[in-house]
Amino acid sequence: MIESGKYKHSKTGNLYKVLGETKHSETLEELVVYEALYENKESKLWVRPLSMFKDLVIVGGEKKKRFEYIKE
Repeated sequence: MIESGKYKHSKTGNLYKVLGETKHSETLEELVVYEALYENKESKLWVRPLSMFKDLVIVGGEKKKRFEYIKE
């Protein structure tokens, strides 16, 4: 389960709003549905596997959450 609200991407600093979770229709993989809170020509809404959303990444030699929860 993931908490709805604002998140900051660890590498870009861009803000996103998590709208909720869903499942892939064939594999039942858990996915996160989130919205870009900045001007993005590619898409406003995105999905990413929950496991990838919660991953740790290396930023400046440090392990950080890929998306850091900011607030509701």
